Order: sequence, then C-alpha cells, then structure tokens
Amino acid sequence: HNNKQKTKLEDLSVDEFMLSGFDSHEEDACEDEESTQQKGKMKKPAPQKTSDKKQGKASEHKDQLSALKSNDPDFYEFLQQNDQKLLNFDDSDSLEDEDEDEEERMYHRLPSQLEEADDDEEEEEESEKKDAKKSKEATKVTEAMIENWRAGLTKEPTAKLIRDITQAFKAAVATTKGDSEELCRYTISDSAVFNSLVLFCIKDMHAALSKMLKLKAPEQGQKKLILPSSSPRWQKNQIDIKMYVAGVVQLLSSLTQATVIAAVLRHANQMVPYYLCLPKQCRHLLKSLIKHWSTGEETVRVLAFLALNKICRHKQEIYLNSVLKQMYIAYVKNCKFTSPNTLPMINFMQRTLAEMYSLDTQVSYQHAFIYIRQLAIHLRNAINLKKKETYQSVYNWQYVHCLYLWCRVLSTIYPSEVLEPLLYPLCQVIIGCIKLVPISRYYPLRLHCVRAITLLSANTKTYVPALPFLLEILQREDFNKKPGRMSIKPINFAVILKLSKTNLQEKAYKDGLVEQLYDLILEYFHTQACSIGFPELALPTIVQLKAFLKECKVANYCKQMRQLLEKIQENCSYITGRRQKAAFGVADVTAVAAWEKQVAVEGTPLTKYYSQWKKLREKEIQLEISGKERMEDLNLPEIKRKKAEEKKANKKEFKGLFESDNILPCSYGDQKKPSSSKGKTPKKMLSTELKVVAEGDEDMVEDLELSDQD
Repeated sequence: HNNKQKTKLEDLSVDEFMLSGFDSHEEDACEDEESTQQKGKMKKPAPQKTSDKKQGKASEHKDQLSALKSNDPDFYEFLQQNDQKLLNFDDSDSLEDEDEDEEERMYHRLPSQLEEADDDEEEEEESEKKDAKKSKEATKVTEAMIENWRAGLTKEPTAKLIRDITQAFKAAVATTKGDSEELCRYTISDSAVFNSLVLFCIKDMHAALSKMLKLKAPEQGQKKLILPSSSPRWQKNQIDIKMYVAGVVQLLSSLTQATVIAAVLRHANQMVPYYLCLPKQCRHLLKSLIKHWSTGEETVRVLAFLALNKICRHKQEIYLNSVLKQMYIAYVKNCKFTSPNTLPMINFMQRTLAEMYSLDTQVSYQHAFIYIRQLAIHLRNAINLKKKETYQSVYNWQYVHCLYLWCRVLSTIYPSEVLEPLLYPLCQVIIGCIKLVPISRYYPLRLHCVRAITLLSANTKTYVPALPFLLEILQREDFNKKPGRMSIKPINFAVILKLSKTNLQEKAYKDGLVEQLYDLILEYFHTQACSIGFPELALPTIVQLKAFLKECKVANYCKQMRQLLEKIQENCSYITGRRQKAAFGVADVTAVAAWEKQVAVEGTPLTKYYSQWKKLREKEIQLEISGKERMEDLNLPEIKRKKAEEKKANKKEFKGLFESDNILPCSYGDQKKPSSSKGKTPKKMLSTELKVVAEGDEDMVEDLELSDQD
C-alpha cells in the first residue's frame, strides 16, 4: 500500500496534491492495516495505532516537500535558507527502506521497561516449566534400582535398559561436575548410591554393550580390534553409547583419588574400540589420558600410557602425530623441577615416550628433528649472546631432560636408517652444552650430559668421546686441598645441576665428585669393554689416573681410583691377549665384528666386575635415599661442639705452660683467633652461608664473566 501511495503522490501536480488533502481514505485504510500488523507482531494495545498515524503523516509531509523541490525550486531554496528544521526530518520517518523503517519503529515505539518485564515473565515461566518438568521426570536412583539393572544386564541387555543406565550414569557424572542445571532423567543424592552405580558401570557395561551389539569375542593372539561400528545395531544405539563414553571421560577429569582413577582408566582401556568409532569423544579421552600420564600416581600413569598406546597403534594415521606433540609438551612442562621423588616419574615418561616414538619412525624423525634443532638454537643463542638469560635457557632441568629424552629415543629405536642422521647433531648439542660454561659449579650438569652420551654410545654402537670431559675434572680439581667446612649429609648429584659456593667448600662435594667420576668412567669403559681397540682407547685414561695417584694424598680417593685403574688394565691385558691370537687384519670389518660379538658372549674381566658393582651400587643408592631422613636426625654439629668445649677446658687447665695462644689451635686450621670464639664460629658461618645460597644467581654471573675472559 505504501508503495502505491508513493507513486500516486509522485504523479500528482502541486494543485492536485493541495486539493487532495493530507488524509485520504486510502491513506487511512493503509495505516489501519499497518497498525494491525504491528499490533499482531508486537502484542501492544491502541497507543501503537496513533503513533503509526503520526508517522504516516510525517512521511507524507516529507514527500510533499520533495515534490516541492522539483515543482517550485525557488520556494524550496528559500526554505533551505530560512527554515532548515522543516526540511531536515528524522531518518526514521523515511519510507525509502521499508525493512529499516519497521525495525526502527519496533525499536523506538516499544518502551524498554515493558520489554524487560516481558522477558523476566517469560524466563520465570520457562524456569517454572523446567522445574515442573524436572520434578516430574527426575527419578531418584536407589540401590534396589541398580540391583534390578544388574539382573537385567545379566539376563538380556536391551536398548531401553542400556538407555536407563546411561541416563543414570550421566546424572552421576553431573554431580561430580556440579552441573545441577543439566537436565537428567535421574538424580543421585547419596554418595553410597553414586559409588555403587559407578562400580556397576565399570564392571558390567563393557560386557553388556558387547552382548547387546552382538560383537564377537576376539580370538587368542588376534591383534586387530573388533570395532563396534561393524555391528548392525550400532546406528540404533550410537547416541546412548556416545553419551556413556563421554561420561567416562568427564568422570576421569573430575576424580581426585588415585585408586578410583585407576579403576576408571582400566574401564576406559576396555572401551577403547568404542572411542575409536567416536572421534570427538576419542580426542577428549586422549587429552585426559595425557594429563594423567604426565601428572598422576604411578599406577595411574601406567594405565594412561597403555590406553594411549592402544589408541595410537590402531589409529596411527589419525592420532599419533598430535598425541606425540602433546605428550612431548606435557613431558617438558612436568620435568621443570627434579627431586628424588619426581626423578622416577621423569624416567618413566622418558621410557614410555620413547616407546610411543618407536611406533612410526617417519613421524618420529620429523618431531626429533624439530625439537633437537630447537635445543641447538637455544645453545647457539647462549654461545653468541653470552648473557645470563641465554645461559639459563640452556642450563636448566628442562633442557637437560630433553637431551636425555632424545638420547633414549635414538637408543630405543636403534637400528633405524631414518633416525640415524640425528645421532651426530644430538651429540654436538650435548658436547656444546658441556663446553658452554666449563666451571666447577656446573660439574653436576656436565656429569648428566656425560651420562646421556654414555647411554647413546652404548645402545647405538657409536663411539662418542666422553672421557675427556671426566678426566678434565681430575686434572682441574685440587683434591688435596682441605675442605673449608664439614657437611652434615652427602650431595645427591642426581638431582642437582649447579653447586653453590658453599657446596664447593664442603668435604661432601669432593667425596661425591670422586664417586661420580668412578661410576661414570667405569660405565663408559663398560660400553667399550669388548671393543678390539680397547687398549688404545684406555691408554689416555691410564696415564691420567696414574698422574692423579701420584699427586693425590687423600687415601680414600686414591683407593677408589687405584681400583678403577687396576680393572681397566686387567681388561686391556685380556683384550691384548685375545687379539694376538686373531688371524685377521684390522681392515677386515666383518671378522672384527664377529670377534667382538664372541668376546661379548664370553665376557671380559671388566664386564663381569661391572655387573657385580652395578647391583651393589643400586642397593647403596636405595639405602642412601631411604636413610636420608635418619641422617638428618643425627645432630653432628653438637658432637663437634662438645669436642671444642673439651679443648677449651684443656686450654684453661694448661694455660700457664704456654706463652702464646697460637700454638694450640694451629693444628685445627689456619684460624689464629683465640679458641674461646671458636665454639661460636659454626653459627656465624651458617648465617653467611645462607646468604651465599640465597645469592646463588649473582654468583653464577661472576663465574660466567670469568669464563668469558678465558
């Protein structure tokens, strides 16, 4: 109607327009119709009609003015100059865009308060309906119901029965999430009922679903999984199964008790074939499994890994790449702090992640290449920039554990033509890491790197020169120098990367260092014990050890190193004797390999000694770990204090015999203070030591500056 009116107005001359008047019959009819439409749309009473009439008149007036512009331009120009307000109408009165006009009118004619009141009323009505629906439908789950369901499943699992159990399970999961708003057919208010229901589902649902879908039991030795989607009944029951498996994942994410999580994980492992048919639920499960694998208790971690491995083995092309990436990130995130408690978990993650990488060497190569390159870039930046921040990006636990992980991955997957090219760059990164800051405070980090090289060298049959980094410590360190202070407990080199200046003055530091050098030199020679070139390989070490024994005056250190020297020389003699009888030349690679294999089977003096030593060493480490608390209970400083008091008493007794105070204390060190102050010195020293420990990072900067000058 509006369009008709518009065209009609445009056809009229000015005189005709004036005669026709502002309110034609047609106009009224049009507006009545429009107002009724608005009334139907907006559900508003009479005032809307009058407002529409006003709007119509205003629009009509605007049309008149536009006609005036074409018919009487002089008068229009006069209006423009003198009465601008008359011409500039509000845009909402325009009829050019009908849809916009309607929207505007809807917006402007409705009072906002009334609109809000309406919404509130609707919300109230809706919530009332919801509550009524909930109170009507929500059935409280009881122990008796669970028993009936159990009996039903044993007899014949039907689709309806499975649906009921799934709905009840959904309600149980909703209680753990705190989703009281989620609509469920059942409610669970009792914790005993919750436990019974979850236990019932974990025990019986897998078998019941298999029975309902008529899935065949896998034959013995059959590796391929039978997917439930192959069942003709799958489509019909898919929604309920989907709801159930999603519930299992949600339950995993909300549980906190390790034993319960372990039980649910065992069930999730059984349900893996169902997850493989439902990609979205499978992705959620994988995310939850990776979280448990990297942060859970020991049993939980193992079960999570088994499920991860199972999924990735059966759907490699879909999940393996993303799972490996997420697992590596989780590993890096969770090896930031290392202590005697976390170390076994970090080792577990290393071994299992290496197992995952062995599933597909092509994918593993891409991951290993990227991450080893990333480590190399960090190292390059540290070498080039020589700043505290860049050194710290390399000299931290995450970096060291990543180096160790890649050594383990390459060791586990060996022999592999695909991954072999990564051996050399990885070794270069480790050696670069050792050489970055070669000072005594970072000896623990150096020992960790040598251990990683030894692992790589032993398992990949690759010669990597690690001994120089150990022998260098023997040369540099002055083992004859008396320690500045006695220590209460030994230093655990396995869980530290950096020593404080206080540590360097302790007796425990040198004791531990000699022990570590003994262990690592022996371990490295064990990896090469059956090599035909062993005597030549051992020669530099024999020379260095003999030089050390000449210089060192500490009986304990000499005893350990002499024993090590004897074992190396014994092995040299054995290999020399064996190879003198050999009838082949050095160039005959095949014959050399066969000879080495034969020697390895028979064993050498060093390999036999190493196997005995390893068992004893592991027992010793276990005792050290378990005995730490007991060692801390021993109040050794008090014993020392008693001795000091005795000497003080002696001094008083024989005071007249000595003219000088300096004679007596000289045997206890270079301190020339009277012994009366000696009893108090340990306390003073402890407070200063704490300051030194607190200022550890500053010390590192000083050391780094010195090393740069070198």
